[in-house]
Amino acid sequence: MKIGIVGSGFVGSTAAYALVMRGIGREIVLIDQDEKRASAEADDIFHAVPFAHSLNVHAGSYSDLVGAKVVIMAAGVNQKPGETRMQLLERNAAVFNSVIPNILRHVPDAIIVVATNPVDVMTHYTAQIAAKHGIPSGRILGSGTTLDTARFRALLSRHLGVDPQQVHAYVVGEHGDSEVLLWSLVNVGGVPVHDFLTARGINITDQDKASIDEKVRRAAYHIIEGKKATYYGVGAALARICEIILNNQRAILTICASHREVVGVKDVTIALPHLISGEGVIGSLPLTLADEETALLAKSARIVRSAIELLP
Repeated sequence: MKIGIVGSGFVGSTAAYALVMRGIGREIVLIDQDEKRASAEADDIFHAVPFAHSLNVHAGSYSDLVGAKVVIMAAGVNQKPGETRMQLLERNAAVFNSVIPNILRHVPDAIIVVATNPVDVMTHYTAQIAAKHGIPSGRILGSGTTLDTARFRALLSRHLGVDPQQVHAYVVGEHGDSEVLLWSLVNVGGVPVHDFLTARGINITDQDKASIDEKVRRAAYHIIEGKKATYYGVGAALARICEIILNNQRAILTICASHREVVGVKDVTIALPHLISGEGVIGSLPLTLADEETALLAKSARIVRSAIELLP
């Protein structure tokens, strides 16, 4: 099974490395405008194969995507000092107008996973481009808050003293400052977190919640301040998304996808818990939220919708 990755920067190359370490797929094709960078990253990752899983990793062109089940879209430009969000969106839109049709020309049946920021807006734009080629929106999805949800679960597991895979919690909305941590739905091994805390004789104070919220919401800022970019976490998240699609696992992740309406906001792309299969996005889960969470999700959706309206 072949996976294409367009954009061989930190995120794209780390996603390829995570795929090799986890043994997902059989072939990975790295594509980049900087062909030397793509070739170097592919060679470096391929040299790790003897220590991990047997995958064929190589650089290529768009024609080499033929046969790919999934294509990760990690190409784009970074925000310049003093540049407005609209200017960044215009430049990334220009990149997508060139790249997405090239992907669809060679692999019209592939599922495209968008990782480029602002991911909600760029996923929406990708779906618009794909629609012009007759591609259903269910085959276009973004990494959304998959990483934010993982951060939430990891921090909760540390506080609760349990394996993070036993902690079920979601972050929804924008992948950004307005994202919403759904405390009302947190459970541990199927047990509501309040009951788990009571049974274990421990507590989560409002101060604890505020600290976890801050560490989830501001994680990227903290990491970028220290090392200029984030890529390990999102690379692992992208590998997990690919694994679900390639193996038709029908699993639930907080990816972002297009919606006709979310909490009163029409035609918007934001992250919600979605059921994913080998065909792409099947649908989102119905959520019963606290009133405050619903209001915050509506605010987040409006922020993303406002950014979508800035697209050319």
